[in-house]
Amino acid sequence: MVGKVHNGKQNPHGSFQVKKGKPSLVQPAPAAENGKGNLYFLSNVDDDLTITRTLYCFKSGGPAAAEVIRNALSKVLVHYYPLAGRLVVSPEGRFAVNCTGEGVVFVEAEADCTLDDVDFSKPDKVTRGKLVLYDVQGVRNKFEIPLMAQVTKFECGGFVLGISFNHVLVDGQAAVEFIVSWAETARGLPISVPPFLDRTILRARTPPKIEFHHPEFIPIEDKSSSPAINNDKDTICKYIKFTPQIIQTAKSKTTGRTGPTTTLTKPCSTFEALAAFVWRARTRALEMEPDQLTRILLVVNTRGKFEPPLPKGYFGNAIKFAPAHSLAGELIEKPLSYAVARIQEAVRSVNDGLLRSAIDYREAAREKKRFNGYGVITVSQWSSLSFSSTDFGWGEPFLSEPVETAHTIVVLGHPTEKGSFNVLVALPVSAMERFEELVEEELCG
Repeated sequence: MVGKVHNGKQNPHGSFQVKKGKPSLVQPAPAAENGKGNLYFLSNVDDDLTITRTLYCFKSGGPAAAEVIRNALSKVLVHYYPLAGRLVVSPEGRFAVNCTGEGVVFVEAEADCTLDDVDFSKPDKVTRGKLVLYDVQGVRNKFEIPLMAQVTKFECGGFVLGISFNHVLVDGQAAVEFIVSWAETARGLPISVPPFLDRTILRARTPPKIEFHHPEFIPIEDKSSSPAINNDKDTICKYIKFTPQIIQTAKSKTTGRTGPTTTLTKPCSTFEALAAFVWRARTRALEMEPDQLTRILLVVNTRGKFEPPLPKGYFGNAIKFAPAHSLAGELIEKPLSYAVARIQEAVRSVNDGLLRSAIDYREAAREKKRFNGYGVITVSQWSSLSFSSTDFGWGEPFLSEPVETAHTIVVLGHPTEKGSFNVLVALPVSAMERFEELVEEELCG
């Protein structure tokens, strides 16, 4: 079930060693004075204090890789100067960036093995934790963590670029566009998609107009009668590989009747089929009570949903967590087409009016946060992001992936098998085995 990336003398449990150099700060090139000393406005969508860590693995690069990447970072920060600043709370009590130009934390490191010695086929936090920065001296909490980058050279001449972003600063598309711009700069090319930095276009209306219901901010009561599962703190992550044949089997299960009030609005997409299956299988694996309300949050890129659409290169968060709901009993008993229909309905509802209402909702009740937990699952489609288009001069990465996930299911393209997908799932140990059994029983039997 778990996708293999390569065959090599793989060291189990991250047993290779990485020697990290002293962290330094990479500042924008001297010509960069844009916004220096100012507070950079962040919208109400820029509110997720989650540190997102990703790895980019390259087969070649040589001894000059770290220097090339570091120099290009200084140059590209001229255009993306907010990333060189530091998060603060403005006098109005909202997140902002103090454009100090302080810089990005950068570390060079060396591994005592080749890339083929590392098992990248399993989302092992111990292994990946050696290839990305988690903290830096003087930083006391997640709010203070700046953008951080680590270049780890391997004995084979390849390298891994590990990047730590604070989600308050960027969403997936903005992060990818920055990294692609960084890579283009390293190759001496002009930036193909210059950043649009003015986030005030997503400023809340005055006065706020909350015209829609926003259930993603309302907690769900936990009705679990299985504390051994619900309280299992030993959560693990696994890649579950879905081949084209398995995906087709899942889609074939979405052609049945969904009920009198919920119907499919269009043919089922691969992402919808995977999201629906994972939602349903997770509910069964966690043995939820029939009257347990469940929620799936679909991460929707809203750049084209506003009227007019956001400018090309919009640099910031522009995602909406579109919620779909179902009682656990209905979700399990009804066909997979029922879950797909609920998902399609949630995504279809995302339009300019809903988005503006959500921004205003956050303005009127800033303390409100999205709730994770037992009955809630978030699904993000990373396969739609061009992570692989990152070429610093030595070709595209053979692997690009998140370091870890806690409350989010991530759908990624398989690194070596075209048409297949890796779905990164986090579950308690006691539920993961049952989840994998359901994949085998329902889609592979």
